[in-house]
Amino acid sequence: MSVAKKQYKRITTKSLVEMKKNGEKIAMLTAYDYTMAKIVDSSGIDVILVGDSASNVMAGHETTLPITLDQMIYHAASVVRGIERSLVVVDLPFGSYQSDPKEALRSSIRIMKESGGHAVKLEGGKEVKDSIKRILNAGIPVMGHLGLTPQSIYKFGTYTVRAKEDEEAEKLKADALMLEKLGCFAMVLEKVPAKLAKEVAESVSIPVIGIGAGNGVDGQVLVVHDMIGMTHEFNPRFLRRYLDLYSEMTTAFENYRSDVKSGDFPNDQEQY
Repeated sequence: MSVAKKQYKRITTKSLVEMKKNGEKIAMLTAYDYTMAKIVDSSGIDVILVGDSASNVMAGHETTLPITLDQMIYHAASVVRGIERSLVVVDLPFGSYQSDPKEALRSSIRIMKESGGHAVKLEGGKEVKDSIKRILNAGIPVMGHLGLTPQSIYKFGTYTVRAKEDEEAEKLKADALMLEKLGCFAMVLEKVPAKLAKEVAESVSIPVIGIGAGNGVDGQVLVVHDMIGMTHEFNPRFLRRYLDLYSEMTTAFENYRSDVKSGDFPNDQEQY
């Protein structure tokens, strides 16, 4: 006998825990501006991540490292103005939390006060334990992030799948339990073996959101520009493209250029 899924007027951290408990998968996408956030929110997406991936898709940087706290706040504030239902989670950028728990708290407070976001996300396990505790003690919800942590790309040297070896897998499992115990409301697992991700999701009571982590977790997240095909050079195995906007937009721009050059645009009906 199937159980009717609860309809949420607004998604909260509590809503996500209830979804996991009820076996309802969580849908999460990124957004970085008002217009995109409004579309994503109206589509019924549960969580909008204002990701530091804005460094790549919005600013053209090779990594997520260059984006600043001020820039993250700007993007997050734009997103918050466009939503009515989704939970908005904002990435703490590189350098804003790793070495100093007090700096982590200051960064998180700025995000919450200046953007209106609902929670912050940060990368790492035991290494950032004190920062997580400091943020949580201030009443700010925290989403963890384990597995491939892009802010540590120069440490890893590659974007390959993480935790394939036993030692790293055991550390990941221990870190996941620690994040739950500290009080994180959810975590992202990025590019880890599906079997390990499923094991982690089953070992904790908080939602585990996967990206390249298989279908045994509690939800999925993708970068919106990737899944609608605005980017076209990036083709990891975990990415499903639901649109090919790169081709459609290129064709539209070429048609516009042609119509302007020929004098066809604007026509009589498009003038005052």
